[in-house]
Amino acid sequence: MLEKYDIEVDMAESAEQAIEYLNSNRPDAIFMDHLMPGMDGLQAVKAIKSNALTATIPIMMYTSQEGELYVGQARALGAMGVLPKQVRPVDVSKVLYELHLLPDRRDAAEAALVPVEIDGAAIRGSAVAGRPSAVTAGIGDARPPAADWGRRIEASVKEQSADIRRFVVASLDGFASRIVSDVREIVSAPPKDPLPAVAAPKRPVWPWAAALLAVSAIAATCAVLWTLSREELETSRAEIAAQAAANAEVQRSSRELATTVKNLTAALAASAALTAGATPAGGTAGSRLEPVPYGEIPFDRSRLEVLREFLTKLQSQGFHGVVKITSASGLFCLAGNPTDGFAPASAVLPVGKCDLIGNPYEESLPQQQRQSLAFANLLAGVRQRSGGTISVVIENVGSARPASPYPPRTEALTAGEWNRAAASNNRVEFTAEPNSP
Repeated sequence: MLEKYDIEVDMAESAEQAIEYLNSNRPDAIFMDHLMPGMDGLQAVKAIKSNALTATIPIMMYTSQEGELYVGQARALGAMGVLPKQVRPVDVSKVLYELHLLPDRRDAAEAALVPVEIDGAAIRGSAVAGRPSAVTAGIGDARPPAADWGRRIEASVKEQSADIRRFVVASLDGFASRIVSDVREIVSAPPKDPLPAVAAPKRPVWPWAAALLAVSAIAATCAVLWTLSREELETSRAEIAAQAAANAEVQRSSRELATTVKNLTAALAASAALTAGATPAGGTAGSRLEPVPYGEIPFDRSRLEVLREFLTKLQSQGFHGVVKITSASGLFCLAGNPTDGFAPASAVLPVGKCDLIGNPYEESLPQQQRQSLAFANLLAGVRQRSGGTISVVIENVGSARPASPYPPRTEALTAGEWNRAAASNNRVEFTAEPNSP
């Protein structure tokens, strides 16, 4: 990630090598892991900050350790902060700006766009709290809905058709009046003295031809306008139908999400009921099952509290035996890539379009990073606190023993349905096995 920003990067395999490297080099920043062979990351930070020649070099912890206690301990020793192992490129960019290893992105020039308010219409835009934002109102922002366009077009076509009809009727009435007037003049004219036979001039025909051409042009114009109006109306109807289909898809996704939440709630309730009733005949707490969300360390967070409660209950019952802690991984339908990382895919995505079906986060964890420091400390003190009556064994079975079967892969199967089974299989089990008499 750092090399993508044209930053020269040197590597050290251990804290001792890093301290030896600093004897002859002065980097601009140090990214320090926590778990390393020999001296760990916090001890290395303390050693670097205690040396006057290296104390001013900023140090950022880069580790899977989380929690306010660890962050406070790292800062107390001199580290600037803690970056998680699942860090995003945008977080790395932010840290580099804070370390002044990249130029400032802010531009002091004033914005060229000015917000415009359009007759109280709802203008699409957003503002982030604490930051000004300018919303540019364009033609597309104040456009009326597609249904209004359809009504306006129909009204315009009807009005124009009525105007054209009135014009044609008035023109034909005018021609008819002229013809009637000419006929009356001929009929009412008195007979004249016969004149020598002279060829009578022919009445010109072009006025009639012009009238017919005008009527034809008007009719053609009406037909063109009507066709264009029909096309625009059909386009508006298609847009409305697309919006209705999109709304139906959103509603369907919402129903599927509600169903998923309901199923998960029922599964958790059933698991809690099973856990509460799983007490063997010897009077001891039998087993506990805890789900592990995708992307979390198996032996950490809520599993730590469950283990502490489980061990306390066993000690109060006078249990003698082995507590077996088993972690299993689910195979999730994921979207993403190895460079930027993977995440559970959208619930409505077909399973056939998943970028990966597996659990790369679980597979990438080495054995020493599968448990937090607090979890390891709790395990280390079990035998001492129980007087040797309780011992703990940790086992990782991967995806070999799923608790819930995965649904058959079909074209209609969605990522949400698949990941519900994967979530129930991504778990940690606590089992108490008493010693034989």
